Formats: sequence, C-alpha cells, structure tokens
Amino acid sequence: MEAKLLSRNIIGVDVNDVAIERCREKIDFEHEGANGKVYLKKGDARNLSFIKDEHIDLICTHPPYADIIKYSEDIEEDLSRLKISDFLEEMKKVAKESYRVLKKDRFCAILMGDTRKKGCMIPMSFDVMKIFQEAGFTLKELIIKEQHNCRATGYWKTNSVKYNFLLIAHEYLFVFKK
Repeated sequence: MEAKLLSRNIIGVDVNDVAIERCREKIDFEHEGANGKVYLKKGDARNLSFIKDEHIDLICTHPPYADIIKYSEDIEEDLSRLKISDFLEEMKKVAKESYRVLKKDRFCAILMGDTRKKGCMIPMSFDVMKIFQEAGFTLKELIIKEQHNCRATGYWKTNSVKYNFLLIAHEYLFVFKK
C-alpha cells in the first residue's frame, strides 16, 4: 500500500495465496497521486526467473522462519516447514537470486529473527546475514526491531517461566548494499 501511495512500481512475490489476496485487498484503492503499478505473483524468492538481471531498485523481504511459526500447513515451498540447517541452505538461493535481480549500488532489506532449541539460543539471523554477505552483498545497516504484541506471546511467556529462558523480544533488519 505504501509503495503505491508513493507512486512506486512494485513486484510482490509470495508462495501463499492467502498472503497474495490480502495484498490485493490492501492495494485496491484509488488515491490522487498514487500511481504506483503493483504486480503480485505467486512465486518463490528462490526462483525469480521472471525478473531480469539488475532490474530491481529495492528488495524488502521477511521470510518465514525455519521451524518456528508455521506460515502454512501444506505449501511445499514454505520455508517455515524446514529444519534450520535446510532453511539456511535454501536462503543461499534467496540471496543469490536477490543479488542477481538487484541493480548495482541498490539495497536489499531482510527482516530476520532468531529461535531457541532445547532452551538455547540459535542465532540464525546472523547465519542469514553471513549468507547474504557470501552472495556478494555488503552490510550497510543493522537495525534492531523490538517485538510487540506477538501472537504467541502468552504461550512463550508461560513456557519461558516454566523452563527458565528469556523471551526473544527482537528481530534484525539487515540492510545490504549491492
């Protein structure tokens, strides 16, 4: 919606039909000066073959996290259905495709969080950061986003007390430059 209001042309890609429909609903408006063209496509960030090399000015992405909160029940391409090691392998494909389609000197922003296994922190966000750096990106900014009103907060709050661990109360916004 914001991109349309700013008269930016955008391409939205998602594996989930429900997410695509929600986007359609949010962009279905007329407003003076809101001339951005919106192209929504069911697809996968690991394969952006429908986008030419160095064609994109800005990438903003927030992939579903591995094995944490399920993004879907039965979508085969859903990264949240993967174990962490498999998720990280697939993120290499996302980084490679993002690098390919992004114009030189432009930016790719990815919002990522961490997880816990058996009460111990798994800093997979930093693994993703390294994957994007290995794909050729340089880290321009690292922004910490505080979490508020998470859907699972009640469940996790109860378990954090029961099993003696702190809640993960943030995500990282990595801003990379090509």
